[in-house]
Amino acid sequence: MTLADIMTVYAGSDGDATKALYQQLQLAGPRGLVAIDLFRACKASERAKVYRGGQRGRGSFRRMAYEKKSWAIDNLAANLTDRADDLGIVWGWGIDPAQEFHRDVLYIDLPTGQVSFHTHPRGKGPDYPGAWDGARGAAPTRICRYCVQALGPSA
Repeated sequence: MTLADIMTVYAGSDGDATKALYQQLQLAGPRGLVAIDLFRACKASERAKVYRGGQRGRGSFRRMAYEKKSWAIDNLAANLTDRADDLGIVWGWGIDPAQEFHRDVLYIDLPTGQVSFHTHPRGKGPDYPGAWDGARGAAPTRICRYCVQALGPSA
């Protein structure tokens, strides 16, 4: 898959295309597993910010998206605990003093650039040794580029 293909899956709402991407990433080994959690957390976070409405008996779409983001971040932290050193990924938790509630931030330094996720409460894992790079809105592209790298040279 090309970067354009993966960005299309990211921007779209095609569940089958998303599942197919996840299957390919799963076969790519540890980098692919980290890529799945990154992709899932980022997409859920972005969607939660724009969703309105809900489904009777299930609650708001926004809340469900934030729950999915939290679940993906928990999976990501567990995955990074096991695999970050082998993958050469620096990661950890920091605080954003400008935020009132979602002050905890998970920072991940990927080969494609830093990505971060605000959350509450802080998850498992180390303190982050660096600082935010100041790039707003870069996470989707950086994560999709990481997915391309995880899929290898034939991607």
